[in-house]
Amino acid sequence: MNELIAVATITVLAVISPGPDFAMVTRNSYAFGSRIGLFSALGIACGVQVHVFYTMFGIAVLIVESPTLFMAMKIIGASYLIFLGYKSLTNKTKLTFGEATNIAPSPAAAFRMGFLTNALNPKTMLFVIATYTQVVQPDSALGQNFAYGIFMSAAHWVWFSIVALFFAAPAMRKRILKRQGIVDKGIGIALIALGASLVFTKITT
Repeated sequence: MNELIAVATITVLAVISPGPDFAMVTRNSYAFGSRIGLFSALGIACGVQVHVFYTMFGIAVLIVESPTLFMAMKIIGASYLIFLGYKSLTNKTKLTFGEATNIAPSPAAAFRMGFLTNALNPKTMLFVIATYTQVVQPDSALGQNFAYGIFMSAAHWVWFSIVALFFAAPAMRKRILKRQGIVDKGIGIALIALGASLVFTKITT
């Protein structure tokens, strides 16, 4: 029971802290509506399972012990976030409330964006590794360990679905779209900064 409380507490605090997932869902939601935002949220939740699976099967140990491999992961993840940030920062398309739906990405593209944003984020990797190394015991049942991972994904899905619905509300969308240029640039700068900061992320045990 204590392990479950610990996992729940760590997960909730990690999920609600602003980061690349939050920035990506926010932009997709105010730009293209709740449907695209919700598919992005689902992609994030599934992306968490990538980290859970390699942690469960011991690949995380290799990552911790191999600075070269970890640096490669950080560069890939940082590059993807910087790419998303650059696209937002340099976006010239001015959307109106009615036009946004017509040029929205497909649900599959929105899912893929959410999945890659999370799966390529070394900070999520560190969160999953830190959580499991703190609360999971060597004799813990495999099913129990997977249940922790499912809870992590569910928490991400619920939180980012709430974020998507909030920023996709018609009144909120209209308000943000009127200032789209400023908001896009702010999110672009935030994503680029987050991506750049990943290069300096260190593993702590």
